[in-house]
Amino acid sequence: MRFHGKEDRRRVATRARGPFPVSLFIAVLLVSPWLPVRASSQQSGASTAFGNAPLSGEQVVDNLLAMNLERAHALHAYRGTRNYLLQYHGFAGTRSAEMVVDLKYQSPGTKEFTIRSSTGSKLIIGTVFKKLLQAEEDALGVEAQKRTALNRDNYDFTLVGYDSKPSGSMYILSVKPRTKGEFLFSGRIWVEAEDFAVTRLEAQPAKNPSFWTKHSEIDEVYMKVGDFWLPARNHSITKIRFGGNAVLTIQYQNYKITSADVVSKLR
Repeated sequence: MRFHGKEDRRRVATRARGPFPVSLFIAVLLVSPWLPVRASSQQSGASTAFGNAPLSGEQVVDNLLAMNLERAHALHAYRGTRNYLLQYHGFAGTRSAEMVVDLKYQSPGTKEFTIRSSTGSKLIIGTVFKKLLQAEEDALGVEAQKRTALNRDNYDFTLVGYDSKPSGSMYILSVKPRTKGEFLFSGRIWVEAEDFAVTRLEAQPAKNPSFWTKHSEIDEVYMKVGDFWLPARNHSITKIRFGGNAVLTIQYQNYKITSADVVSKLR
């Protein structure tokens, strides 16, 4: 991973100097299911009855995993922009920071980040935002993907809802980790019934990622860009053990697919 810009040539410090749950925010990035073969607390509201669902849970999972692999092989390069915003309120006072980042991705595992601007707490920028970027690059490794893959080795899936509307149909799956891995999650995913892509997840980390964290909620939604479903917004709320909370929001925009093959549909 390469950082560009005069303010970002120095190495990011590896030790956190405050009560911010850095490892939680790293975990938030690592559960993104659009990454190759990878893909959340309870749904806010009752799940839709699924007695009229055309497919069984097993069939939905089979199709989801097959299409995740197909899209991963077809996506060669893209670029986009992200806006990171973190607000902390608690016993240590109030701190916030914002950072705008341009991204270039090249298959099979290269991401180049250019920090366009950053404002606010230098502690948050250095020990949260920049570590998020580094952790995202680390997650591209083969072993990291294997440990966090959205598949039957790592998760148990249960069909819990089916929602059919004129705008499209969604299968709702409960996802439970088979082990309490560091970057696994427990929650629900919404799977679009035509592309068999995850369009939303609501989750909690399977394992408390930090002594400082008491409870964490992650909500992420995805947008379709060409044949691919990419993150649109990530919102996480973390309750701090000794009082207060930290809210992280990541907005994704300006996507452009620069190299890709046609994604084949399921037969």
